Amino acid sequence: MKISETVHFDWYKNLFVVLVLVACVVASATMTDADFAEVIQGGPQVTAFLERFMQPDFSYIPTLIDPMIRTIKMSVLGTVIGFAVAVPLAFLATTVVTRNQVVTAIFRFILDVVRTIPNLLLAALTVAIVGIGEFSGVITIAVFTLGVVSQLIFETIETVDEGPIEAAEAVGATRVQIAFWSIAPQVMSQLASYLFYAFEINVRASTVLGYVGAGGIGVILNSSLGLLRYDRVSVIILMIFVVVAVVDFLSEAVRRRLA
Repeated sequence: MKISETVHFDWYKNLFVVLVLVACVVASATMTDADFAEVIQGGPQVTAFLERFMQPDFSYIPTLIDPMIRTIKMSVLGTVIGFAVAVPLAFLATTVVTRNQVVTAIFRFILDVVRTIPNLLLAALTVAIVGIGEFSGVITIAVFTLGVVSQLIFETIETVDEGPIEAAEAVGATRVQIAFWSIAPQVMSQLASYLFYAFEINVRASTVLGYVGAGGIGVILNSSLGLLRYDRVSVIILMIFVVVAVVDFLSEAVRRRLA
């Protein structure tokens, strides 16, 4: 038997996949009126942008320190508030705690609704209700944290050991007592890990909330882009990158110790 007879080339399948992908790209470009020629024609503009962007104005850094601190404070407060609300709601969103399908379904529906609202849309709605400023950012981050963390928590609760729960039920413990003494100790380390994970995400998210007036360094980033001060934009992005990298490192270190 020849080697060529033992090798099977599914070239026609690969060709079919490529043709399907090409057809999808062409159809998407047609439906969205995308013009790739305009992208090529915009080359000189991209070059001009990069020339100014690659000359950061480091003298602008002192002006950014206070907005960056406010952004971090906004992230911390929003994360803590959202997490504090998410924990009890997540406990009520699982039948392991409630033993009631109706109650669990109601709270899961509420959390699903919260989780489906995009961050920027939520920030825009909050700004329209309570006004421009860091308070809007705190509310936005708190609601976002509630939606993300609550799902992680109730999925974790559903995997706990049923032994302590059955023992507590056998001696007549209430649902609240079971949640505190039989379930919470089993998920405490995961809860702390989720808290730092949410904070890590929120530091990134809070930097762009300023585009809709939610305060923080995002407001300065938006204004610098509007004024075409790309030298300042590059400095702002560098500062955000450094802060996010530090927060990511600290958060990962803490989560590893808790694991």
